[in-house]
Amino acid sequence: MPEMIPNSAVYSNSDSISEKVGKYRWTICSLLFFATTINYLDRSVISLLKNDLEIKFNWTESDYSDIVIAFQFSYAIGMLIAGRFIDKVGTKIGYAVALALWSFASMGHALVKSTVGFLIARSALGISEAGNFPAAIKTTAEWFPKKERAFATGIFNSGANIGAILAPLTVPFIVVNWGWQEAFIFTGAFGLIWLIFWFIYYEIPAKQKRLSKKEFDYIHSDLDEAENAPGSSELNTDIEINKRVPWIKLLKYNQTWAFIMGKFLTDPIWWFYLFWLPAFLTAQYGIEGTEMALPVALVYTMSTVGSIWGGWLPMYFIKKGWPVFRARKISMLIYALLVLPVVFAQYLGAMNMWLAVIIIGIATSAHQAWSANIFTTVSDMFPKKTVASVTGMGGMAGALGGILIAFLAGKLFDHFKSIGNLDAGYYIMFIICGCAYLLAWVLMHFLAPRLKRIDFE
Repeated sequence: MPEMIPNSAVYSNSDSISEKVGKYRWTICSLLFFATTINYLDRSVISLLKNDLEIKFNWTESDYSDIVIAFQFSYAIGMLIAGRFIDKVGTKIGYAVALALWSFASMGHALVKSTVGFLIARSALGISEAGNFPAAIKTTAEWFPKKERAFATGIFNSGANIGAILAPLTVPFIVVNWGWQEAFIFTGAFGLIWLIFWFIYYEIPAKQKRLSKKEFDYIHSDLDEAENAPGSSELNTDIEINKRVPWIKLLKYNQTWAFIMGKFLTDPIWWFYLFWLPAFLTAQYGIEGTEMALPVALVYTMSTVGSIWGGWLPMYFIKKGWPVFRARKISMLIYALLVLPVVFAQYLGAMNMWLAVIIIGIATSAHQAWSANIFTTVSDMFPKKTVASVTGMGGMAGALGGILIAFLAGKLFDHFKSIGNLDAGYYIMFIICGCAYLLAWVLMHFLAPRLKRIDFE
C-alpha cells in the first residue's frame, strides 16, 4: 500500500516563486477550464441551429422543447451515475471516459435523419456530458486548499461561458460554408485533442512526480488536524482509497439537501438562457444566423467575468479573516440580488436590444458567480471521497429542474404564439429567472446555515 503522505524524494526540490504560488495546480485548473469549454461548446450547437432544423424537420416549439428535455433527462440520470463512477475509479480515468464518450456523441448528431434521431443523439450527449462537473469539482477538491477552491472553480467554470461564446462565433460560419452536420463534427472533435493533454499532465497529487513537496503541503495546508493526520480520509483520497458512502446515507443530511435544492432552483435558469437566448433574440429583434454572434458572445463574455469574480470575492473575504461559511453565504446573497434586474430585461429591451442583452449578461454573470460558489459548498461540507457523488446528486436535481423549465417554456411559447402574443411568454420566464436565486439562497440558509462539515467514520 502506498504511503498516505508522499516521500519528499518523489518530488522536485524546486523552491522557485512559481512553485510557491502553485504552478502545477493551475496547470490542472487550465485542463478543467478547457474541458468545460468543450462541454458547453458541444451542448450549445443545437440552440444556434434551431431555426435551420425547425425548417428541415418541421419542428414546433414543443418539439424543440422535447429535444431539450431529452438532453436534460439523460443529463440528470448521467449526473447520478457519473458522480458514483468517478468516486469509484478516480478523476483521471473517470474524466477521460466521460469526455471521450461525449465527444463521440456530439459528432454522432451528424448522422441523424429524423426528430427521433435527435432525441436519441441528445440523450447520448446528455448522459455522457454529465461527467464533466463531478470530475472537475472532485479534481479541484484534490488539488486546491479550501480557501482557493471557489476561485479555481470560478476559473474552470468560466469555460462554460467561453464555450457558449465560441459557439455563435463558429457554428453559423461552419453551417454557411459546409453544413449543419459539419458543425457537430468539428466541435465534437475538440474533445479528442484534449484527451492527449489530460493523459500527459494529469495525475492525483500523491502520484504526480512533477509536483513539488512544497506545493503538495500547501494543497493540504488548511485541512483540519484530524484530516491532516496520517491515514485520514482526506489524504487517503489522494491515492484513491475510498470507502464508499451509500446515497441513502448522504440523503440523511441537511447539507446534501441544501446543495440539491440550490441546484434544482438555479441550474434551470442557465439552461433556459443556453437553449432559448438565440430564440428570444430572433423573436424580439428578428436577428438570425451570423447576426446572432455578437449579442450572444457579449452575454457570455460578461458571464466569464462573473465566474472569475464570483470565485475571487469569497477568497477575498476569507483573507480578511471571515469564516469560510460566512464568506460563501454573503457572496452568494450578493449574486442572488444581482440577478433580479433580469425581470425587466424584456421591458427595457423594447427601447434598445443592447440594453436587454446587457441586463441578461449581468444575470448570466451573476449566475456563474453563484455557480462557482454553490459547487464549492460541496467540498466545504463533505470529505473528498464523497464530493463527486454529492455533486452528481445536485447536478441531477438541477437537470430535473431544467426539464421542468424546458417543458414550461415550450408550452408557454406555443400557447402565446398561437394567440399572437409571444412576448407574454418571455415576460413570465424572465420573472421566474429573476426570483429563483433568492428563493434558493433562503432555502440553503435554513438547511445549512453554517455549511457545517460532515465527517464519516
